[in-house]
Amino acid sequence: MPDATPLDHRNAKLTASVFHDVDLANSTFTDVNLCGASFEDVALANATIRNANLSNMRIEDANVTGMTIEGVLVTELLAIYRAHKSG
Repeated sequence: MPDATPLDHRNAKLTASVFHDVDLANSTFTDVNLCGASFEDVALANATIRNANLSNMRIEDANVTGMTIEGVLVTELLAIYRAHKSG
């Protein structure tokens, strides 16, 4: 991939856009509507999601090692959930 030229989109409508094989590392998304969006084969390592509406969001087949929600490790939450569910 050639060297990146940063883009600055403000007040843009990119509804139903498709991004394939795109490097958005170190990008910032503020006041962005991703309702109904789909992410597959996405690297979000070391990313931060803050002040987000995650209602009805699903995370499937993901490596959640080191991931935290409100400071709590997700792997620990899942272990407790699974122990409670099977017990």
